[in-house]
Amino acid sequence: MTALACLLLLAVSPRVELVDEVFQIPANEWRYVELGLRQRPAFVDADYEVRSGPPEVRLALVREAELERMRRDRAHGVIAATRPGSSGNIRYAVRRPDEYAIVVDNRDSGEAAGVHLRIWLDFGGRGGPEVTTLPPRRQFVVILVSFAVFFAIVTWSANRLLGVIRR
Repeated sequence: MTALACLLLLAVSPRVELVDEVFQIPANEWRYVELGLRQRPAFVDADYEVRSGPPEVRLALVREAELERMRRDRAHGVIAATRPGSSGNIRYAVRRPDEYAIVVDNRDSGEAAGVHLRIWLDFGGRGGPEVTTLPPRRQFVVILVSFAVFFAIVTWSANRLLGVIRR
């Protein structure tokens, strides 16, 4: 019965608040909140604010496999992360259904932190294409090629015009 109610809630409202509470993160530790996104993609929106303790906390979105590596103190990757600070947010469109987690990381600090964490999942999808930018090296190449084509056209046009004028 509860599963049916949750399913109806998801069908009615595309945006669901998953977490809105204060977590106590011990010094040199991390905590996580699982995001069960196995069946459909969603837009993850997570905000945090340090209420007490050091301002060196960071937030990260990771896959379950990376979470397992973190548990074993091995090298791990993240999908999206904030810089260490007293507040921040992650907004990320999860397109591939999988198990994900939001990690609140306090490993860079020697004291406990009280962190207010809010997580929303938006199943309604975002309108329009995802905005991206080119890496700086590729931007430079695009600009260089554009200038080269522009000056080639100007040179060709000038030669044609001078040829007509000289006749």
